[in-house]
Amino acid sequence: MPIATTQSLDHEGRGIARVDGKAVFIEGALPGERVEYTVRRARPNYEQGDTVRVLKASAQRVAPRCPHYGVCGGCSMQHLDEDAQAAVKQRILEDALWHLGKLRPGVILPAIHGPAWGYRYRARLGVRVVPSKGGLRIGFHERRSSYIVDMRECPVLPARVSAMLPRLRDMLAGLSIADRLPQVEIAIGDGDVAVFVFRNLQPLSRADEKRISAFADAEDIQAWFQPGGPETATPLHPLEAPALAYTLPEFNVRMDFRPTDFTQVNVHVNRLLIRRSMQLLDPRPGERIGDLFCGLGNFSLPIARRGAYVVGVEGSDALVARALENARCNGLESLAEFHAANLFEATEDSLAALGALDKLLIDPPREGAIAVVKAIGVQVPARIVYVSCNPATLARDAAVLVHEKGYALRAAGIANMFPQTSHVESVALFERI
Repeated sequence: MPIATTQSLDHEGRGIARVDGKAVFIEGALPGERVEYTVRRARPNYEQGDTVRVLKASAQRVAPRCPHYGVCGGCSMQHLDEDAQAAVKQRILEDALWHLGKLRPGVILPAIHGPAWGYRYRARLGVRVVPSKGGLRIGFHERRSSYIVDMRECPVLPARVSAMLPRLRDMLAGLSIADRLPQVEIAIGDGDVAVFVFRNLQPLSRADEKRISAFADAEDIQAWFQPGGPETATPLHPLEAPALAYTLPEFNVRMDFRPTDFTQVNVHVNRLLIRRSMQLLDPRPGERIGDLFCGLGNFSLPIARRGAYVVGVEGSDALVARALENARCNGLESLAEFHAANLFEATEDSLAALGALDKLLIDPPREGAIAVVKAIGVQVPARIVYVSCNPATLARDAAVLVHEKGYALRAAGIANMFPQTSHVESVALFERI
């Protein structure tokens, strides 16, 4: 069995070693460790493998908390100290900016930290009936597999939801359509309001409805069903219940949302990320600021609360409607407007149609915002804050802003939005030279 000493981690949290001139990516290995491993995939220029035994352990290695770790695909860094996780993600961000964009930030921002466990206020759990493996399973997908982990607990979920998983499994196993219910989406708001959305491919029987309703009463949750797309999600029990919402106390803002709306998974880090973004953006009364990929107004309303006029743009009509309603409910409708548009097809004319913008905040999905940055034309914002969930697309877009559009990359840093995983959330500041 081959042995290697790893030098660093890649963007998926795998140890990187060089053996006979070939790069080897080893699951479960940390920088500086000497490990025995098996080769899972061999190619002419690289190999992928799995750690079998750690011969010399890193001082940053810790015991994983979850019994499903190593099988479940939800986490990939539980064996690494929490502070070291943030340092690794910062290095991944800096490496991406340099190797893909030939850029170095003027300032490296301190990492944003939050709770390392129990932070995940949103989750989508797969459900599958597998008679040969003991019946119904509910959980995340196994690593590198379409199989579902039979999760009996999950320490990144809030404690009461984690403790609920065995009872949820038993309840689902007793439904008449157990094999036609492929997922359960969980959304938790402030005040411990929890909604479980059951995706049903067949109508629920009356007995099924009673079984789910009894479970909702016993666990103090709201049960919804979803027979089609996200817009079809409907309350099942109770029919009248508190709405899902999260608050941003620093900005005196409350954000209402539906359980199938996109919101940040980690409410604690989200608040800190908004604070950091507002510090970098520095919205002021009299300014007109664009918020692109604005969602339901996560950054828009804090901008407006600071007295600037915000122009939000989002591809989803439903989220635009939610943003407008949230602005109204927070008394900010006079400082905000929202538009539905496909920002992946942005042009110089479509951005100009938004009117002159003093500053810009961009918060795109993993695909990034290449069409937006290329479309920045003659009237350019003096300052851009870019919130990213993918270092590679941030680096690509940053290269356009700096090398083609006349901006400088003043600062960048990570927010550890997903502890125990290799996911890298970051924020960067660009200023017009």
